[in-house]
Order: sequence, then C-alpha cells, then structure tokens
Amino acid sequence: MHALIVVAHPERKSLSHSIARHVAEGLSAVGAGHTFEIADLVAEGFDPTFREADLAVHRTKAAPPADVAAEQARIERADALVLVYPVYWWSMPAVLKGWIDRVFSNGWAFDFSADTPLVKKLRGRQVHLVAIAGADSPTYARHGYATAMKTQIEHGIFDYCGASVASAELMVNSESEDPAGHLDTARKLGRGLFAGAAREAAKVAGVA
Repeated sequence: MHALIVVAHPERKSLSHSIARHVAEGLSAVGAGHTFEIADLVAEGFDPTFREADLAVHRTKAAPPADVAAEQARIERADALVLVYPVYWWSMPAVLKGWIDRVFSNGWAFDFSADTPLVKKLRGRQVHLVAIAGADSPTYARHGYATAMKTQIEHGIFDYCGASVASAELMVNSESEDPAGHLDTARKLGRGLFAGAAREAAKVAGVA
C-alpha cells in the first residue's frame, strides 16, 4: 500500500520535516511492500493562491490547472494521506490551506450545485493529521482551540468530502520539550498506518 505524506514547513531541518521522515521510516520498517512519497509543498513551489482559474473550476466551467491535476493524481495513487504541519494561528499554514483550497475542488473531492444534493467523492480515503503545536494541552483545552481545529479541519474539510480521518495527533510543547517523544509517536504512526488493512487482508486469506 502507498502513503502520500504532505509536509508544509519552509525549513528542511524543522521538526515538521523530521516528523514526516519518521512517519516514513516507521512505514518502511513494516516492509511488506508498503511505499510512500513525501510531498514538500514549499520546496516543490506549489502555488497556494486561489485564482480566477480555480474559481472557474469550482463553478465547473473549466478543467483543473495542470499543477492541481498533478496533486489530485498523487492523492489518487495513495491509500493513505498524511498531513504534517505546524500550527499557525490555531490552524494550518497558508501553503497547506491553499493546497486544500485548490486541490480539493468541486467535481473532484465533491460534487456540489444549487440544484442537487452534495456528493462526497472521497469516501474511503484515509487521512491522518499531525499538527505540531508550540503551546501546551491546557491552553488548547482552556480556549477551545483543539475543538475549533477539529471542527474546522476534520469535519469542515475532510468529512465534507467524505474522507475518513483515521487519526489526529496534536503534538504540543514542540518548542519547549525534547522532541524524542514526538518522533517516537511519528514512527508508531507510520508502523500502524496500514495495520487495519493488513488485518482485513489476513481475515480474507483465512490467516486470522
């Protein structure tokens, strides 16, 4: 099975990039033919600006631009989508939000028009969220930031398209504590990414 790991951070030596690599290392350690691709949105120069051409796509008056179609194809090749990003202003960075704005388009991620019911086109797509936060857990709980992020990202984006958020990690205290614990969590996420699918395959084969 194949995972697309999307990372949104401008520094290659950042904790975000290290966590993305550790997710990939955990997946590789499982073996059994699992593969991955790391999409570094900043290094690849993805343009997150939602322009007039993207609005035409949303209105189903034009096909997606080439860069958007390429990203959609990458997602279609993947059995799991892993988003790794630092928390900026209690949400995701602009480059990742713009990637979602442009790539998760009407006609591909969902079908919407004023005359017909919403059709969720990403049903069965597995999503894992890894948000790297500087603040601590009590801060997120006290101000309702964690709930707001869950509503906005898990429900507002992925559930709207029909994708299933299989896991959502909020890695707090990233600027003040030893990152070893977060890196270990990332490796565990990678190792368990397709564990459920492996169990189902074993049942079908009569092994379990």
